[in-house]
Amino acid sequence: MNYLSTRGHPDRKRFCEILLEGLAPDGGLYLPEQYPQIDTATLAKWRKLPYAELAFEILSLYIDDIPPADLKAICAKTYTAEVFGTDEIVPLRELEDGVYLEALSNGPTLAFKDMAMQLLGNLFEYELARRGAELNILGATSGDTGSAAEYAMRGKKGVRVFMTSPDGRMSPFQQAQMFSLQDANIHNIAITGVFDDCQDIVKAVSNDLAFKRKYRIGTVNSINWARLLAQVVYYFAGYFQATAANDKPVSFTVPSGNFGNVCAGHVARMMGLPIHTLVVATNENDVLDEFFRTGVYRVRGAVDTHETSSPSMDISKASNFERFVFDLVGRDTAKLRKLFVDDLGLNGSFDLSADPAFAQAAARFGFRSGRSTHADRLVTIRDTDKRFATLVDPHTADGLKAAREQLSPGVPMVVLETALPIKFAATLVEALGEEPARPKKFEGIEALPKRVVKLPADAEAVKAYIAEHCD
Repeated sequence: MNYLSTRGHPDRKRFCEILLEGLAPDGGLYLPEQYPQIDTATLAKWRKLPYAELAFEILSLYIDDIPPADLKAICAKTYTAEVFGTDEIVPLRELEDGVYLEALSNGPTLAFKDMAMQLLGNLFEYELARRGAELNILGATSGDTGSAAEYAMRGKKGVRVFMTSPDGRMSPFQQAQMFSLQDANIHNIAITGVFDDCQDIVKAVSNDLAFKRKYRIGTVNSINWARLLAQVVYYFAGYFQATAANDKPVSFTVPSGNFGNVCAGHVARMMGLPIHTLVVATNENDVLDEFFRTGVYRVRGAVDTHETSSPSMDISKASNFERFVFDLVGRDTAKLRKLFVDDLGLNGSFDLSADPAFAQAAARFGFRSGRSTHADRLVTIRDTDKRFATLVDPHTADGLKAAREQLSPGVPMVVLETALPIKFAATLVEALGEEPARPKKFEGIEALPKRVVKLPADAEAVKAYIAEHCD
């Protein structure tokens, strides 16, 4: 399996090369040259597999430069009941007629990011040991990626983590999860700005090829293909739990800010998983909803990026969106570069409303979208608690609202849960008048000593910090 850049760089690379690299040299994102195709016989064979074995089967279609026995051992080490709380790993429950919740938040940091990050940590450690190399991971987080990455990488041999986050823009619980870690290989950097500033810094540093090579910079954000690939697995697992046979379509609703989680669903659908609709659920930062409604992709600046009660989606520049648009425009690298380098770079937007490709977003690729507000989230949280005795976090509430607007008769709708409610306790208190339960291991976490440095929204300042702590 070879991988190419969305922006047309001539090199083709193997999985373990792009695992450690992140962005392509031309600033593009890596995708496989083609998506492996899954037939009904394969789906039937996979239907009864435990999660770790299912992960191995799917990953092995994309990873042919790790010996199969080693890859199988990595999957078995990653996806255990001890780490994720249940044998099913991602248990599905029917919330109401035709609407399901897929639990993705039972990992070490109580968020769906653990599903991929735990695998990524083990892949990094394996490949770095094989090469006798080290890696400095630079990441950006709006809340959950950071803690998931840090918990996955803490103590890993040959790995340092430099995680940027928007200063004061995460929930107190999210901040405490990250900043309370005292491990020497973990570095928290609070950036004066919004998440998009953090993301821009990561891309700027990754595009400085000399610096990237000298300091061996890699990424754990969903711009890293390995992380997105790991997320493909739980779409198959959710599908198998929601159906009894492989002739029934299923829809998924995905709370989305950076488009990584739902892009994994797009990959699963391109492989042949019978997905009817992929619903992108946004909050007030509705860049993605605006595109799927109008064909216009218009990023917002920091001033116009709202601070909301579903803060992990307070994103106005969805970095993974480029992967989907690459497929949408027929993998035309010249057209892709015009959209993302010329139009977006110069004007802050591009317009596909008159392009025949835009109609394919729904007709061929199954995408729909929805938008939720703070008031909507409170209503959904209250309603879900009252009718189903189930607490959901604000992002999952965004998903439930969008899901109910896009139901199709006879088609199960699976809503991907994003985090446990305790991570956003203030909103739950506002909605229900009481704080949700928290796991014992996180009691008093907000009062623990913090280890974090504040820096301006400046790539050079971050590079200087990395250089200082790598010498």
